[in-house]
Amino acid sequence: MGSREATGGYDPSGIDLDAWTILEAQLEATIPNYDRVNKLMTFGQDKRWRRNVRNHAEPGMKVLEVGCGPGSFAEDLVGLEVTCLDPSPEMLKVAKKRVDSARLARGEPPADYVEAIAEAIPLPDNTYDVVFCLFSFRDFQDKRKGLEEIYRVLKPGGRLVICDAGKANWLHGFAGRIWMATVVQWIARYVTKDKNHPWKGLANTYSHYGTNGYYRAMIKDVGYEGVQGRLLLPFAMASRFRATKPKQ
Repeated sequence: MGSREATGGYDPSGIDLDAWTILEAQLEATIPNYDRVNKLMTFGQDKRWRRNVRNHAEPGMKVLEVGCGPGSFAEDLVGLEVTCLDPSPEMLKVAKKRVDSARLARGEPPADYVEAIAEAIPLPDNTYDVVFCLFSFRDFQDKRKGLEEIYRVLKPGGRLVICDAGKANWLHGFAGRIWMATVVQWIARYVTKDKNHPWKGLANTYSHYGTNGYYRAMIKDVGYEGVQGRLLLPFAMASRFRATKPKQ
């Protein structure tokens, strides 16, 4: 890992492969308690955030979720053609069962599932109306490369919507690190009954995550237009970014 001072937390060299491999194993270990811990640590706001992001898609659109995890978001994507992408086969296994069950109950066809990293998306250019990233962007090994790949698979005029940890500035980030290092750890230990729960390691991804301004600049530099990024109220625990691939 390199120095992070200049960016408000983000390491411009990205996450090295060894650290990223450990992170992926920790993410897989969260599967049995993923939803419960997220609900408690966000005071139930995670459901509201997912609804906020889902509202950016319109019926009939072709959408891709990058970093779908266990399917918490994708299961409620109604009336859409859905592709779920994740580097973890274990996450995809859980997501497929969960998402396709919900879609079958609504009379919708199954979603598509792709095992891949954000930095190398094995999908065609100019394919998707919307690409979603729900609390997966901070886990990209190389965030700029991931943004470039998403840009490639978006249709001209297509939209990127990211919802991830909130970090408005250094002070806000400092408060977030305290929260992640104390309350979140207590919650995870209570839910998992394990003092060595995987959220211990995952707290580092917030510490190494950059500020809203840093990522707004990065998204613009990749080529997106209409870039916005703001904290989501009332607790300012998460940020939502929106950007559009220019029409050609």
